[in-house]
Amino acid sequence: MRVWVPLDAAARALGADAVAEALGREFTVTRNGTRGMVWLEPLVEVERDGVRHGYGPVGPEDAASVAEAIRSGGDHPLALGPVEELPWMKAQTRLTFARVGVIDPLSVEEYQAHGGLEGLRRAIGMGSEHIVAEVVESGLRGRGGAGFPTGIKWKTVAAAPAERKYIVCNADEGDSGSFADRMLMEGDPLVLIEGMAIAGIAVGAVQGYVYIRSEYPDAIRLMEAAIGKARQAGILGQSVLGSAHAYDMEVRVGAGAYVCGEETSLLNSLEGKRGVVRAKPPIPALEGFLGRPTVVNNVISLASVPWILAHGGAEYAKLGIGRSKGTIPIQIAGNVRHGGLFEAAFGMSLRQIVEEIGGGTASGRPVKAAQVGGPLGSYIPHWNFDVPFGYEELATKEGLLGHAGITVFDDSADMLKLARFAMEFCAVESCGKCTPCRIGSVRGVETIDRIAQGDETGIPILTDLCNTMKWGSLCALGGFAPFPVMSALTHFPDDFRGRSEPRKEAAE
Repeated sequence: MRVWVPLDAAARALGADAVAEALGREFTVTRNGTRGMVWLEPLVEVERDGVRHGYGPVGPEDAASVAEAIRSGGDHPLALGPVEELPWMKAQTRLTFARVGVIDPLSVEEYQAHGGLEGLRRAIGMGSEHIVAEVVESGLRGRGGAGFPTGIKWKTVAAAPAERKYIVCNADEGDSGSFADRMLMEGDPLVLIEGMAIAGIAVGAVQGYVYIRSEYPDAIRLMEAAIGKARQAGILGQSVLGSAHAYDMEVRVGAGAYVCGEETSLLNSLEGKRGVVRAKPPIPALEGFLGRPTVVNNVISLASVPWILAHGGAEYAKLGIGRSKGTIPIQIAGNVRHGGLFEAAFGMSLRQIVEEIGGGTASGRPVKAAQVGGPLGSYIPHWNFDVPFGYEELATKEGLLGHAGITVFDDSADMLKLARFAMEFCAVESCGKCTPCRIGSVRGVETIDRIAQGDETGIPILTDLCNTMKWGSLCALGGFAPFPVMSALTHFPDDFRGRSEPRKEAAE
């Protein structure tokens, strides 16, 4: 009997390795990716009559009783029933994450049995121009935060004259509350390899790099193993799937600087230089890695491409809202009952995501705000939660979609302290290249500390400082740091005023 136990880092942190070891004494255990329901991890699955049934969360102390239930087919307090029928799973539109949690991440055979390589095979028969046109038609935009149209970037690189071009995957996922890149690399690394191979054929690049932060050891190990499997299967190498196209790739490990999530800093680091921002122009699409035309895309952007090539750009573009096409892996974290990864078409309201999908706060207190888009995203107050989840739609509320991470806070949260954290984060992570970010963030922390001590004359100074950082910084680190600060100040002014006395925490 085959049993699945996740090897995802979150599941392992909750004891999945010990559970797998215990169950492995009686069953054939396959280590899969996570289904995204972190509150149910470790999630054990077993197949009965072609249907996967789940048990969770299964701790090491539960392994023996769960094993007995699996053997006998009897009931168990942790039994969840068919996994695909759980409300969390049924409500999703899983395209990019369709195989995550379903297959053995390193099995090329299982990958193909679940639709893998269909996009790459179609791309090989299409030619560069038609591949790019398909991606343009899909409306796919950068899932790393910038939201730039992927097809337009590819078109620029494809048209650039050069003897050598590169594909660089930005897997430097440094945003707090974001984990989609990690989950995909750990749960379905072959889809990223396929997406990068398609990108290489589309723009004429024969070499690619996956830049992963060192804090992701499991993702690094699985990506390296998957690249080896792909070479053995002929997916990578001098003849991609037996075609005239050559493409190969490798993993490069970053040291963990947050600023290396910015594409030019990443390229400097990839070249062995200090990770600091480059001035633009020239843009990386024309002068990127080693001065050559380079596609720099996020993990989810590249991993979305195989589905688009397999099913057509027009089909992908049918999903979503406005200029936000397709699906987005929403990462729900913070003070929330049901945290995890939920893939859906753009357009759900933030209220649906936080209160219905996320189940409200874990503390049971009312929601005060949600920070969308990582540590530099705006704090959106609960009264604005009816905003649709899309790039332009969130912008109408001075919000950023970013990497689609959502961190939830209840009504006990002190917004001044959260604003200070954003400024301090910027000060610590600044590469130091430009004055507004390097100096402004330090002065921002000092000014917020003055306000916390009751000096309200610091409020207009903080506002002016944020405006300078927003428009004067060289990259998004300094340019976006004002978003959480100003959203906290704008929507929750009472948290910034009348602070001459120490603030009392909300009653438990």
